[in-house]
Amino acid sequence: MNEKILVTCSSMPDFEEYCEEIKELWDSHFLTNMGIKHKQLEKELESYLKTENITLFTNGHLALECAIAAFDFEKGSEVITTPFSFSSTTHAIARNGLTPVFCDINSEDFTIDVTKIESLITNKTCAIVPVHVYGN
Repeated sequence: MNEKILVTCSSMPDFEEYCEEIKELWDSHFLTNMGIKHKQLEKELESYLKTENITLFTNGHLALECAIAAFDFEKGSEVITTPFSFSSTTHAIARNGLTPVFCDINSEDFTIDVTKIESLITNKTCAIVPVHVYGN
């Protein structure tokens, strides 16, 4: 049984069209981080979203870590979140000098159990970080 099972197949433009699109990257030597395409995407997103400020991040972890840092919470403060998440959620909290406090999940959609949050709130609680799970 030597059959190939193709799970995904990338949608690719014509090779010449692709080369033309990325040619200016060779001229500038910037692939990301404020390069031509990076700036173009930010500008188009600002227009599409009708906003004046857009910041692109390499990944969701960096975005979450920076968002938490922007609040400038007192070090050692507690952040309620769910343990049923990618480890990056807890990591972003801890990297900001904050203490994660885990709230159990509900058995219906596996998101944070809102009926259990209030009992976890203390005078050290500064935030609640829920996460989406399976589209919920």
